[in-house]
Amino acid sequence: MSRVTVLGAGSWGTALADLLARKGHDVRLWSYEPEVADAINARHENPIYFAGASLHPGVVASHDLAACLAGAEAICSAAPSHVTRTVWREAALLVAPGTLLVCATKGMETDTLDFMNQIAAEAIPQAVFVALSGPSFATEVYQQQPTAIVAASANEAALVQVQQLFSTATFRVYSNADVIGVEIGGALKNTMAIAAGILEGLGLSHNPRAALLTRGLAEMSRLGVALGAHGETFAGLAGMGDLILTCTGELSRNRQLGVELAHGTTLAEHRATHRTVAEGVNTALAASRLAEHHGVEMPITRQVAAILFEGAAPRDCIQTLMERTLKAERWG
Repeated sequence: MSRVTVLGAGSWGTALADLLARKGHDVRLWSYEPEVADAINARHENPIYFAGASLHPGVVASHDLAACLAGAEAICSAAPSHVTRTVWREAALLVAPGTLLVCATKGMETDTLDFMNQIAAEAIPQAVFVALSGPSFATEVYQQQPTAIVAASANEAALVQVQQLFSTATFRVYSNADVIGVEIGGALKNTMAIAAGILEGLGLSHNPRAALLTRGLAEMSRLGVALGAHGETFAGLAGMGDLILTCTGELSRNRQLGVELAHGTTLAEHRATHRTVAEGVNTALAASRLAEHHGVEMPITRQVAAILFEGAAPRDCIQTLMERTLKAERWG
């Protein structure tokens, strides 16, 4: 049994905390909202972010970060990407050198254009970083439906630790040394899911979706290779696997946002009525900037950013994509 601290009591953090507790680990779940922590401890339920799910009684929640981190042998971080740096900086003062930091956040910072591994190197450098990604809806993990994900790290021993820490009869963890590839796949698939939701909201069907999945994967691969990732990573769980799930699954927050955008809802209106974070929003902006900086062509990502942040009409953006200069199909 290990003492594991989970940072972030959203749906994904809560599901992972429950998984770890069911496996017999000593789990401490840090919640930004005190009322969420109180409800988990009193009723074994997260009424705001994971309503209706009865959590394992071994999940102990707290709003006190220091209390949650005391004695932690491993940390699993599932905080939204835009607050991750702040949380890690505060946590760094309480983390012993060599502690395992398993990052389940899929996103980028819009100002620095950093991925989570880069933030960790600056904010909590004494920890051993492992990215956790792949096709995994929180609800289905909680329901113990068979799920396969991937852990990525430059540290082989850490990968073995993470596999042993998380793997169960229904939750299979593969290993991968391509950290940046796994992180790019996990982040960019959310932006593509917004695009998939837009197609659905406009009443479009199978042909457009197939084109989006294929060309979206090509964009992810192009950016990844430009940043030093391995192209084959994008054919795996963190690339194709997560892209298919998030673009087609009804539980996808990013896909649902796309549907609402197609129906005329603005990003500001969506944010005013939703407490949960659609990570693909910030990723669309950050990835567009990163692609421009590196001279990488990412037309789908750019059009999603235009819809989100520039008020562009979805149908016009689709037409812009279809009328681009004709090209040969290239992979990578």
